Amino acid sequence: MRIGIDLGGTKIEGFVMDDAGRERARRRVPTPRGDYRATVEAIASLVAALESESGGRASIGVGIPGAISQVSGLVKNANSTCLIGRPLQGDLEAALGRPVRLANDANCFALSEAVDGAGRGARVVFGVILGTGVGGGIVVDGRVLEGANAIAGEWGHNPLPLPGDDDLPLRPCYCGRAGCIETYLCGPALEREGGAADEGAIARYEARLARALAGVINLLDPDVIVLGGGVSNVDRLYANVPRLWGAHVFSDHVATRLARHVHGDSSGVRGAAWLWGGPPGP
Repeated sequence: MRIGIDLGGTKIEGFVMDDAGRERARRRVPTPRGDYRATVEAIASLVAALESESGGRASIGVGIPGAISQVSGLVKNANSTCLIGRPLQGDLEAALGRPVRLANDANCFALSEAVDGAGRGARVVFGVILGTGVGGGIVVDGRVLEGANAIAGEWGHNPLPLPGDDDLPLRPCYCGRAGCIETYLCGPALEREGGAADEGAIARYEARLARALAGVINLLDPDVIVLGGGVSNVDRLYANVPRLWGAHVFSDHVATRLARHVHGDSSGVRGAAWLWGGPPGP
């Protein structure tokens, strides 16, 4: 069995599945806000409860809102700031008495959708989170691509391409830069402009998303881009954004598909569980 843990800012979700991807158990607990030690203990207690319910010892994968530094082994780039600079992997392994695999939550989303979701069967999958923030993850041949700096897929902190009058002045980002894609494409940014029901706001959003994803296609050339997060539920994106991105992609034809997630809010925990390898082949 496999256990996936999705460590979020307000909740920690745990999920048990078998090797075929079937759910065996699921639980949620509140995240101890701003308390690192209590967070480690909450994850350990959640794992114990899930194993008791499902009747066996499992591998453990954890999706986190950040990344593990390749230099120090400590958490970096986490919007749950109590995790930053902490040896989360080592502390979880000590608490659970076994190896634990950690990955960025957007990477877990991408992996879930690549293994048995909207990107199933595709060689290169780019998973996009359009929620409170904007994140991304890359899966190649069923494996998460982390990169030399553990930031592969972090397109949300690239500059918005080709800013026009509607995009200026460049918006400040919490990361200390200005003009980051996240500041234009996160859910709160869309709401501040009027929301998905406002024709002008959603048209501007689609144009920005098309330009931003065209840059991904030019660099990565994925088979499929899968959208997740709250904004991914806006139906018109899937027709309009591919129609718009062609003007910015360096190709006479764009074969990349834009797809809606299959597993929705479960993608994080499913992807964390799949960190120990995908299902057996046919």
